[in-house]
Amino acid sequence: MIKKVEHQKIVDIAISAGNAIMEIYNSNDFNVEMKSDNSPLTEADKVSHYVIRRELLSLYPHIPILSEEGNSISYDIRKNWKQFWLIDPLDGTKEFIKKNGEFTVNIALIENNEPVLGVIYAPSFNENSDYSEDFAGTLYFGSKEMGSFKRMPGGNIVKLPCVRNAKVITAVRSRSHAATEEERILKLYDVSKTILIGSSLKFCIVAEGKAQIYYRFGPTSEWDVAAGYAIAKYAGADIEGLTFNKVNLINDTFLVINTRS
Repeated sequence: MIKKVEHQKIVDIAISAGNAIMEIYNSNDFNVEMKSDNSPLTEADKVSHYVIRRELLSLYPHIPILSEEGNSISYDIRKNWKQFWLIDPLDGTKEFIKKNGEFTVNIALIENNEPVLGVIYAPSFNENSDYSEDFAGTLYFGSKEMGSFKRMPGGNIVKLPCVRNAKVITAVRSRSHAATEEERILKLYDVSKTILIGSSLKFCIVAEGKAQIYYRFGPTSEWDVAAGYAIAKYAGADIEGLTFNKVNLINDTFLVINTRS
């Protein structure tokens, strides 16, 4: 039996995790370690994971959790899951360490191997970023039953996409993982403008309609993309190349396109 989830409670959890991250961000005491895959791990990753896991288990003790910072769970167990949480407690750890503000809290609910709910919370943003908008305190939400929305720091909520009929085709690209192989796809879609930005905010910018293309060449993990997948998809984007609860949790190349906005 699939248990119903109260959306606002998941939003509140993401914000609580973001607040915990910001305490460490503002302290400058990150306690950086390197994981076995040579990716960084900070105290903020650990604290956010703890907050999210504690709150989800309190509310939904029977829904399993798969988190980047959690214990590895074998496919023999996962393959039988009809519903589970897929979490990246701090997406954009490299950007966190650089102190450029381009990091997020990602929480997704997976049902029958499809993201049906996604929350992305951006607790901080650097005013010196390439991107003109200050995301600090902005939250994105998408669900299969409700569609996708953006909540501004002041509480105003807009339905996504909020920008339509783009005059030029804009692509979002990774700040830390850009690849030359992306150029071929960008030319194919006649992209004339690019935005460099870290973390899952790329999905959010496509969901808003402020960009139309997000092409990622190279590996990501399922928890990197699940919440963004839900937000972009339920805002009307088409997504190619992503599936969930695979034997191997690593994704290959994928494309998010929202030219209908």
